Amino acid sequence: MARLLKAKPLADEAGERIKSAVNRWKKAGIAPAVAVLLAEGDPASAAYAAAKGRLAAKLGIGYELITFASDVTKNRLLKEIRRLNEDNGVHGILLELPLPAGLDSSRLAAALDPLKDIDGITPASKLACMMNETGLRPATPQSCIQLIKSAGVTLKGSHIVVVGRGETVGRPLMQMLLHENATVTVCHSHTKDLARMIQGADVLVTAAGKVNLIMPEMVHPGLVLIDAGINMLGDESGITGDAAPQTADYVDAMSPVPGGVGTLTTALLFENALHALTLQQAAGRLQV
Repeated sequence: MARLLKAKPLADEAGERIKSAVNRWKKAGIAPAVAVLLAEGDPASAAYAAAKGRLAAKLGIGYELITFASDVTKNRLLKEIRRLNEDNGVHGILLELPLPAGLDSSRLAAALDPLKDIDGITPASKLACMMNETGLRPATPQSCIQLIKSAGVTLKGSHIVVVGRGETVGRPLMQMLLHENATVTVCHSHTKDLARMIQGADVLVTAAGKVNLIMPEMVHPGLVLIDAGINMLGDESGITGDAAPQTADYVDAMSPVPGGVGTLTTALLFENALHALTLQQAAGRLQV
């Protein structure tokens, strides 16, 4: 049976760092605060937004949840984003994804102030990630990397297979791993013989959003498996990852779903908010 790479200890450590930073900012006269934009219609997104609010309260961070009807227009969202960009009392903005059909998430993401973009989705944030420059990194790839390290893996020189090339996880994760001098293989829906690609890997990160994509016969002893897949189960029993549960019997270590990547990601979003404050201070925006 694999070692379970539970995220709660890492999330708790992040929480203590955040609380200390929040106290320092408050002593300097700044009350850290974030705003979340949520279009109604996706129960999972609503649940995640509520969970973020509960964590923000525990961490001492102000949290404003701004909800819109599922038929909200692009212009209405852009207007709200511009308002939040200009509000010096809001230090981080999160656009809760996915958006309702018909809304261009790329266009809306591009409207966010890069110094308030706490999930690294603006073009400026993506460029900074690619070039390894100062900026805000997406939280889910950060979570994956911390979990890999918690398994005792040294990224430098390790062969890491990433399944999924999405804008929010796979692509930025690949870039961040390369900056750590890992050898990275990216697989996707057009990859032939995925099982063969996984053989020889030290680490497998899957973020494809497909139930039972990774099966026991595809993995091997010694492999560290990070499951960043999120798949809603139709029987209301919750969520599951991309790897079949029995895969845990055939690898060295594996992150659970739930209780793995997502748990740490939520905490790291708020750590990003504190980093955003530092960047805003460096840009001369804050009066401390």
